[in-house]
Amino acid sequence: MIIIVNLYAILAAVLFFFKKIRPEPFILGSFIWILMLLAVWYILPYTIYKRSIKTFTDKFIIQFTDEQILLENERGEAHWQWADFSKYMESPHFFHLYFNPKSFFLVPKEGLDDTNKHALRQLFQLHIHAGN
Repeated sequence: MIIIVNLYAILAAVLFFFKKIRPEPFILGSFIWILMLLAVWYILPYTIYKRSIKTFTDKFIIQFTDEQILLENERGEAHWQWADFSKYMESPHFFHLYFNPKSFFLVPKEGLDDTNKHALRQLFQLHIHAGN
């Protein structure tokens, strides 16, 4: 959707520049583009964060063993067997552990030193198939 809106805005700007259209389509395209940016960058993250504020402010402890992953905080705990994950991927700030193509779990790298990151990579390679 954002690609279509961007293409429409660019096309409207070019046509407006060459005096092929009136200013209204250009203004409409710009308005839709600005609304979409506001929705994606500010409104959606704020509403999601506001609904789940406790989740985003909790402190978690995560433990990786040869049998499972254990996640706990003061309100409870959750654990997953390695077989529950279908693949993993790595981005600059997170390890993405996928249950299925639409559901995943993020492990932040923020508190890990290079040795622990390397150990986690080896554990993931041993128990989970790497993604593309």
